[in-house]
Amino acid sequence: MRHLPVVFVMGPTASGKTSLAMELVQRLDADIISVDSAMIYRTMDIGTAKPTADELARAPHALIDLLDPSQSWSVGEFCASAQSLIERSHRQGRVPLLTGGTMMYFRAFESGLNALPQADADTRAQINQQADTVGWPALHAELERLDPEAAARIHPNDAQRIQRALEVFRVSGRPISAIHNETTHPLPYPVLKFALSVGERSTLHERIHQRFDQMIELGFVDEVASLHARGDLHADLPSIRCVGYRQLWAYLEGDIGLADAITRGKTATRQLAKRQLTWLRSSRDLTTVDPLSPSAAQTVAEVIQAAVG
Repeated sequence: MRHLPVVFVMGPTASGKTSLAMELVQRLDADIISVDSAMIYRTMDIGTAKPTADELARAPHALIDLLDPSQSWSVGEFCASAQSLIERSHRQGRVPLLTGGTMMYFRAFESGLNALPQADADTRAQINQQADTVGWPALHAELERLDPEAAARIHPNDAQRIQRALEVFRVSGRPISAIHNETTHPLPYPVLKFALSVGERSTLHERIHQRFDQMIELGFVDEVASLHARGDLHADLPSIRCVGYRQLWAYLEGDIGLADAITRGKTATRQLAKRQLTWLRSSRDLTTVDPLSPSAAQTVAEVIQAAVG
């Protein structure tokens, strides 16, 4: 069944990816595979905009609720899991819908994995200690000397990506940008890629703000407080570094006030959306879809059905 396509439903945060994918499974013999590095965590439901239990009953999503927030998840593990799920869908004559906003996963899965070294706890601890002393902009300057190509893509305050780029260099002795350009085993299926675009950037920002406010109303602060109260989690874990969680964690630590945390959370979400849009603009062979159009799901379904034959 290798002639069946793999469908990517991509877009910035708050653009309506989940809603569109759920409509598609009502129209097609299709399975949703989540491409979201935050939805993999159990008990992190509100801040990740995870589908509700009722929504999951109507349209099951694979690759959510896999891990405890204390655990980590690599792009390699995602690719291996997604590959297995795609094979299963194809054996059943169904179309896999990869839906989400973690663009690194999409890129790795379509182009093939590169030989990035595994995370090294000691090296990360050294980098974090250095950052506490000199600040992340100074470490970004170090990265610029070691790997100008990676530094050009990473903001001087993007601690997570600076840390990973320096970690890769210190562990392997090679720039992360050079390793990213080496791929193996590209996806052996035809790929249909749909990018959701809500039009004006101001419209997307309004949706982001509205959704963040709604998450607060639904109990987002209490959700993060429950994680904070466990005692075995900390701010440097991938789960707690997720947008929104990081800012509310700082509030619970007493570093900032709640209003400031909410403002920072919205700002960080807009910055995430900007990075996602930048990635989408660099991607090829995209079909752009207006998720606010009443005919969006029907239009996408027709393209997929034509490809399936």
